[in-house]
Amino acid sequence: MKDALHRIGLPTGVELDVQVAGHGGHPPVILLHGFPESHRTWREVVPDLARDHFVLAPDQRGYARSSKPQGVEQYRADLIVADLIALADHVGIDRFTLVGHDWGGAIAWTAALRHPTRVARLVIVNAPHPFVFLRSLFDDMEQRRASQYITRFQDTSLDRGLVGAGLERFFSSTFAQALTRAVAGEDKAAYLDEWAQPGAMTAMLNWYRASGLRVPGMDEHPPRPALLDAPFPPVTQPTLVIWGLADKALLPVQLEGLDALVPDLTVVKVDAGHFVPWENAPAVIAAMRDWGV
Repeated sequence: MKDALHRIGLPTGVELDVQVAGHGGHPPVILLHGFPESHRTWREVVPDLARDHFVLAPDQRGYARSSKPQGVEQYRADLIVADLIALADHVGIDRFTLVGHDWGGAIAWTAALRHPTRVARLVIVNAPHPFVFLRSLFDDMEQRRASQYITRFQDTSLDRGLVGAGLERFFSSTFAQALTRAVAGEDKAAYLDEWAQPGAMTAMLNWYRASGLRVPGMDEHPPRPALLDAPFPPVTQPTLVIWGLADKALLPVQLEGLDALVPDLTVVKVDAGHFVPWENAPAVIAAMRDWGV
């Protein structure tokens, strides 16, 4: 199938724009972007994979011109995972390699745990395992400090200023500053256009709000959740974790103890910040190819 952006309606009630590349008879790979991006996250990765894979890179619900259902509850992880499985069903894919960055990685971890018969292999790019991340918010004060932006993103009053020039100010003064440094010219203009779509900023930030995650304040001493001392189900798929060590939002503590939760684990550390596919796409491609994708 020719490389193109397709509008696909799903039985989950949303329509997603999906970049489709490669031949339908080749091994399937689905690529999930994070905040505040789109399929453009993978602009350098898709052409390489498409040489010998069937590649799908959706704009997930709430992003770019994909559907933006109203209400925070519409951005729960279980609904977004359902979109992923419905997309695979729509194109006739049974088992597939799943790749995710940032929030896309969070969805990928969840999908691997909940749908082990569908997700054959897992590639994670700077996205913390849910158990490790929660543990780090209680046990590692530097990670807690680095995660304080999440509380701000969960504040709905933030949305009112995210129009026009406010968009550029927002992204030049927050967690996503590394992204606006990494993209320029037509790429930056395309992102600004996507962010300016009606309801886009609220929808994207609703991923944070629907997560139920509460980051303790630096001066708080909340009780440690009991689940952190209980068994957590392992990820059974072969898993590659690609980690940009210069990430200021997700610190290397996210790799500690990961092997106990992911028995078949390969970790590749690369020279990049949080937005690894933009900052060092060749390293991402090399790690995936060396691993056997």
